[in-house]
Amino acid sequence: MKRTLAIAALAAATALTGSFTPAQAEQPALVLYETKGQQATRQEGIAFVELDPNAPDYGRILAQIPLPPDLVSHHIFYNPSRERAYVTSLGRSELWVLDVTSFPYRTRVVPVPGCVVGEDLAFSKALSRWYLTCMGSSVVIVGDAKTDEVLETLTMPVPYPHGITVHDGIDRMLVTSTINPKDPTDAGESIAVIQPSTGKVLSTHKISDKPSPSGAAPVEAFFVPGAEPPVAYITNMIEGRIWIAEWQSESETFTFRGDFDFGAIGQGMALEVYFNAAGDRAYVTTALPGHLNAFDISDPRAPRHLYAVEAAGGAHHMVFSPDGNRAYVQNSLINIPGMNDGSISVIDLIAGKKLGSIDTFKDAGLTINTIMLTPEAEDFHAH
Repeated sequence: MKRTLAIAALAAATALTGSFTPAQAEQPALVLYETKGQQATRQEGIAFVELDPNAPDYGRILAQIPLPPDLVSHHIFYNPSRERAYVTSLGRSELWVLDVTSFPYRTRVVPVPGCVVGEDLAFSKALSRWYLTCMGSSVVIVGDAKTDEVLETLTMPVPYPHGITVHDGIDRMLVTSTINPKDPTDAGESIAVIQPSTGKVLSTHKISDKPSPSGAAPVEAFFVPGAEPPVAYITNMIEGRIWIAEWQSESETFTFRGDFDFGAIGQGMALEVYFNAAGDRAYVTTALPGHLNAFDISDPRAPRHLYAVEAAGGAHHMVFSPDGNRAYVQNSLINIPGMNDGSISVIDLIAGKKLGSIDTFKDAGLTINTIMLTPEAEDFHAH
């Protein structure tokens, strides 16, 4: 009955017409959704949802692309030219690749043998390659970004790779060591530094001040756009802290240090980092109990916390409005009870307050795993 009601509610909110194109909507976004909680029958898909509050179909679903119920779709990443979207899978050793140059999007499956629990994807524009972290098999799969052919498999020196970021200017890649997907009490505490042009592991670094095993679980890493010399922010998920990696040009190495502690302001499970177009603000999500935090990064080496806005349980990914004044935060972290609210929080970034909530999926018994603007929109996220 629960599944029937969910499908009926979703269908009632969906306008599937042959004439739909993303350009017809004011601010369409793509979301990955799945059945909320542990219901007997799973449902997964990609949905187009309208985010413009002035649009007549605000908050409604414009179209859907069904996905296999055992895919456990997790993230969406665009290639640098934004012609393809890649959907990672926690459940299958494959990537789903969407041609997003015309609607409806055509999909194809790219096998990634040896990849268990596919998490994040990063691109090297200079090398024309993509890199897929596989948290369950502790490898990074390297693919040809033009043909999507798998080129090689890099074995990580520390287990459970999740977050990954590439800087072509210095030929460096950072990969986090996060958590054992079979045992959440078994958490990593390190960052691996890799040279993308050779695939060589150059060094590993502990990202915690606590005694080992610290259980810090560094989960994501992001180079700050335009920072010279390069700077990266790392979110320690379980420790609830930001760490900073600073590039040292003379030695061609990074130094690492701990920075902001979310636990001191009653937050836990630090996740994603987003940057505005001007490059002077960073926004960090924390999943427990669920907040969006704003930082002044006029000096990227010294981020200054400005405010925290309550979102909902599992605050995770977000997108910006076209003017950069609003954020839409997707609230769910891998469907974990208490962190799988299923809503999209609408936040005024200027005033630092929550404006409302889009509950379309939540009301249908579903939760959302990620949110991305459609590819023709300007997106400031530097993932």
